[in-house]
Amino acid sequence: MQKFIKSSKNKFILSLLLSLVLVLGFSTQITLADKTKEPAKTVDILTFNDFHGNVEESGKNPGMAKLVAYIREKQKDNPNTIVVSGGDLYQGTAISNLTYGEPVTEMMKAMNVVASAVGNHEFDWGAEKIEKWGKDGGFDFLATNIYDKKTGEPVTWAKPYKIVEKAGIKIGFIGLAHPDTLTLTKEQYIKDFDFKDPVKSAEEWIKYLKDGKAEEGVPDVIIALTHIDTVQDSDTKEIEGKAIDLTKVEGMDAVISAHSHRTVCGIVNDVPIVQGYSNGRAVGKLSIKLDENNKVMAIEPEVDEIYTRVEELPIDKEAEEILNKYKVELEPILGEVIGEASDAFIHDKTVPNVTTLGRWTCEIMREKTGADIAITNGGGLRRTLEKGPITMGDMYEIMPFDNTFITLDLKGEDVKKAIDHGILNPEVGDGQFVGLIVEYDESKEFENRITKITLEDGTPLDMNKNYKVVINDFMYPNGDKYDFSRAENVVNTFIPIRDALVDAIKEAKVITPKEADYLIEVKDIKVEEPVKEPEVAVQEDKPVEKPEVVVPAAKEENYVVKSGDVLWKIAKKFKTTWQTLAEYNKLKNPHLIFPGQKILIPAK
Repeated sequence: MQKFIKSSKNKFILSLLLSLVLVLGFSTQITLADKTKEPAKTVDILTFNDFHGNVEESGKNPGMAKLVAYIREKQKDNPNTIVVSGGDLYQGTAISNLTYGEPVTEMMKAMNVVASAVGNHEFDWGAEKIEKWGKDGGFDFLATNIYDKKTGEPVTWAKPYKIVEKAGIKIGFIGLAHPDTLTLTKEQYIKDFDFKDPVKSAEEWIKYLKDGKAEEGVPDVIIALTHIDTVQDSDTKEIEGKAIDLTKVEGMDAVISAHSHRTVCGIVNDVPIVQGYSNGRAVGKLSIKLDENNKVMAIEPEVDEIYTRVEELPIDKEAEEILNKYKVELEPILGEVIGEASDAFIHDKTVPNVTTLGRWTCEIMREKTGADIAITNGGGLRRTLEKGPITMGDMYEIMPFDNTFITLDLKGEDVKKAIDHGILNPEVGDGQFVGLIVEYDESKEFENRITKITLEDGTPLDMNKNYKVVINDFMYPNGDKYDFSRAENVVNTFIPIRDALVDAIKEAKVITPKEADYLIEVKDIKVEEPVKEPEVAVQEDKPVEKPEVVVPAAKEENYVVKSGDVLWKIAKKFKTTWQTLAEYNKLKNPHLIFPGQKILIPAK
């Protein structure tokens, strides 16, 4: 009996120990699960920027039918999805420009966009358009730092912030416009507005929201919805740009950037930041991870580069029908063939300084006005004019702005200053010009790179003499930070530049590009003393002959330039320098190479 009791006691103890082990094991599993558990819910913020009216599918651009389908699919996958935009939505293509952005507004409505930053190009047809776009599209433009000069208050056609509630949390968006909008937009359209420091504006409005002054309550997350630039190094992933300063603002949870047309995705100062390239080619995402108590666990940035699979994207039929309606209406205008290009007129950011399209445009500007010198900003031309038939649609896309000729008298020193401002400009498109021969040194400081400047006939530019110059009306007096404030006899001809270009094409029937060989890069080259040969030993009055060393000739290579190539990239591929290739190929301007051109690669 005692043996049985003892045995039973042992079994009980063993059973108890096993139970404790199981309980402890189960507890451990719960603890581990807590550490690695998936979020209870996720709120996704989808963002696109710098769409520039690209409603038609073309190349890397998906167009509105595919972009709408993509966004709607994401909204279906996660009902807790919010769609916003970084601005610069409307201007840029013929179909959008001729309708003042109507198809873009319909696209915004179809995607249920809730808010957009105010881009500098939103002002291209006057600020009065902005309020109507938002109303018709069912979304709000946001801007905390645009003030009305007359009232001293924020503008009434944009809200400073918007709070959106999803999945039981409140997300606050504060809008911020680019501080350089004053120099990026025609003066007549922004003269009544002040653009304040975005960092100070962000600090002010974050405090406002955090203090509970908004009727909607205190937001759980605050995101800067901006049209302010960032760029990201493809190798190091380091992010730079004006929007970086916003990551230092206390209370800022995430930043959406734009304007620089780049793919940006990362974390700076523990703050996630995204930008979705341009033209709808990529969609940024900020995923707000929530636990079961609706507390924010993390905000994760991501960018989907949908341009890499444009052909695979589905089409939204409703959006396609809307687009086709506008295409049918505008076909008589856009489809008109006005002439032919014998070869491509290149204008691309990968081709620095004066392009073939830039040269041709400036030549027409000078010819139509009788000026000595023509200067235009590189950003005034938006894309390459391809080889083949030229349509009116092409011309609206190449020059979407309704700019006019302005003639003025400018002293030589200010002409030089303007040209120097356009050489390898680090902020805006490089300047385009004709009427001068310019030598420059890339290694010198920006705006101090010109080493020699003359008129076309070689006559030195007289720094104290006035020259007749033609520019576009956006540039006067300080567009893209040019300085024409000291000009005299300023005349706005009110002749649209696009019309003049169209007339020139119709008259010529076929136009041919010419390289801008008058902009020449030079280097400060240190001339070393020649190495003296050792004296020849003499024996019996006869020099000792050196044996001739015969080195077998190495074979050089041919490389055919492709679209998008630049010399430094080619040099990197063949493990040499662009300076070596430029010298070896006797290139007058190493920054101008063309598709189909042969580049000789010296043998190693």
